[in-house]
Amino acid sequence: MTPLIAVLPGDGIGPEVTAEAVRCLAAVGHRFRYDFRLQEAPFGGAAIDACGEPLPAATLALCQRADAVLMGAIGGPRWSNVPATQRPEQGLLALRRALGVYANLRPVKPHSAAMESSPLKPEYLRDVDIVVVRELTGGIYFGEKHRTENSASDLCSYTAAEIERVTRVAARIAGSRRKHIVSVDKENVLATSKLWREVVTRVVRAEFPDVRLEHMLVDTAAMALVQRPRIFDVLLTENMFGDILTDEASTLAGSMGLVPSASLGDGTRGLYEPIHGSAPDIAGQGTANPFAAILSAALLLRYSLGREREAAAIEQAVGNAMTRGQVTRDLAKPGTAALTTRAAGDAVLAELER
Repeated sequence: MTPLIAVLPGDGIGPEVTAEAVRCLAAVGHRFRYDFRLQEAPFGGAAIDACGEPLPAATLALCQRADAVLMGAIGGPRWSNVPATQRPEQGLLALRRALGVYANLRPVKPHSAAMESSPLKPEYLRDVDIVVVRELTGGIYFGEKHRTENSASDLCSYTAAEIERVTRVAARIAGSRRKHIVSVDKENVLATSKLWREVVTRVVRAEFPDVRLEHMLVDTAAMALVQRPRIFDVLLTENMFGDILTDEASTLAGSMGLVPSASLGDGTRGLYEPIHGSAPDIAGQGTANPFAAILSAALLLRYSLGREREAAAIEQAVGNAMTRGQVTRDLAKPGTAALTTRAAGDAVLAELER
């Protein structure tokens, strides 16, 4: 059966960069004679405007029958006055929960052409190759919330089962790489982190004895990411810590516009999106970097459709375009011309043609 890919363009620059990812998917499918179907649906703020809610029933139904979901960023100040329970971000949390995608993967591997765009010196970035595995459906973002005029609380909770399953994802990835996991927590303060450390240790020792496990407090990990990023292979952490650390790690790549992500569950269906936001300040200007969205499409091919050759072709094409200096303004060197979003997509398509 021909695979079905749900496409949720989202808000702000989401439709612009997602369009380039779709073009690259179509091109690589043509090159390798591999067929799939693409079906678009509203999501986030665009869905609020069109349907009155961020995750319409029809959009959710499409995602649930699709083999994979390719998504653009959502949200923006335009929907800031929407009730909290109906904001675009709530649609994203609901979609993750409905699809059961509990492990978020964010690879960070600086390209030589982007090292000068990072605030870190190039000598700190050479040989950096990290995969962050973030637990995605538990923790403080999903805990019970209370608010009064003078106080507020957010409950952070985890079960052993939730920690076990994301640990197995991280350990399998580490087993195919350098066999090293750094598990991040705040075990010296938080009860959830004490459980996290105990469960991660038990699972890795019992089921993945060839993987070396190291524990690190989150504040130490935050410092190490900028001081000694080469020490990391697979970085495993809970939801909120992972949200923060992955944005920090994106600076190693030189731009958020270069970092893709994959959100996976127990099956092959996944949710794929660039880690950057909707950037409403530059929406419609044609200056957004589409590479993270295109690289997210490569992860889709690899993890959900099992097409490693096609995924590698897209990744190589993006790398080759960057080597040739064909980049958008976030990566362009002073005095050099920057490509538009569409032209950057054209550059990747040209590399695929080669």
